[in-house]
Amino acid sequence: MRAVIFDDVRAQPEVREVPDPVAPAGGVVVRVAATGLCRSDWHAWAGHDEIALPHVPGHELAGVIADVGAGVTRWAVGDRVTVPFVCGCGRCAWCRTGQAQVCPDQQQPGFTHWGSFAGYVALHAADTNLVGLPDTVGFAAAAGLGCRFATAYRGLAGRARVTAGEWVTVVGAGGVGLSAVMIARALGARVIAVDRNPEALTVAARLGAEHTLLAGAAPIPDAVADLTGGGGHVSVDAVGSEQTCADAILSLRRQGRHVQIGLLPPVGGHPRVPMDRVIGWELDVLGSHGMAAVDYPAMLALIEQGALRPDLLIERTIGLREAAALLPVFDRTTVAGMTMIDPARPDRA
Repeated sequence: MRAVIFDDVRAQPEVREVPDPVAPAGGVVVRVAATGLCRSDWHAWAGHDEIALPHVPGHELAGVIADVGAGVTRWAVGDRVTVPFVCGCGRCAWCRTGQAQVCPDQQQPGFTHWGSFAGYVALHAADTNLVGLPDTVGFAAAAGLGCRFATAYRGLAGRARVTAGEWVTVVGAGGVGLSAVMIARALGARVIAVDRNPEALTVAARLGAEHTLLAGAAPIPDAVADLTGGGGHVSVDAVGSEQTCADAILSLRRQGRHVQIGLLPPVGGHPRVPMDRVIGWELDVLGSHGMAAVDYPAMLALIEQGALRPDLLIERTIGLREAAALLPVFDRTTVAGMTMIDPARPDRA
């Protein structure tokens, strides 16, 4: 199969022919119909995650089962599926209670093993982790669910427990941030979107953000306090930097809830977080690490009803060679939505 692969940390990715994967016991091989290019993939390429080299990235995917390993009971060749980016082992206490997203023996395509920037990908513990796709949900929209959309959904609905009428500040209007805007509005919240890219803010407004703030134009916490009468009830850092984390936390009112979704890699030391505010104002700081397959039905029901439209978040679709060129600069790329990869798409000349 053709795959995007790099031989060393921060080495230029290339598209090469590599061996097809083999279905592991209890797992499957999926023919990749669509896979998302996410900032988390850049973190792996940049050396912020432990990966074995050479490496094929990619962790957001949807496709059709091409092969089934021994012991799989719920799935068959030809099934349309997606998968959370965290694949639980299916055996531990967390997996047995529906919390596979924090499984201590988890697998993650594109991190713990070769991922989905390829024609095919192997997935583990299929009966625990795979999610069947309704015919009404396309592959490209489904591919964006596994990391950015599902993480935002669980962060707001499951972790912060957003209720109608609450103010939600979303810092960062990339894929996960725009997902959070859409989901917060569907939950009845009032949304403020923050980004450095005016085009992304335009999309956020179209998706339901009541206010948009251009990062750098004015202190974000002060602006949010003015708009909300004292600060938001919930904040989301959808970027993952010391500045965006601080802006999100400091934008909260007393006893507010902060959801950290953007990764905060310990580059140059662990990032400073305004813990004095967290303590003094009794703020809740919550992590959101994806969403287990057992929690997908509620989200998929909202998609089928039209209350959530992940397809509207797709900015562009590219091929493997374009993905190989874009991955090293993705942290500096101006985006206003999700970038999807179609492994079968002809390469541009």
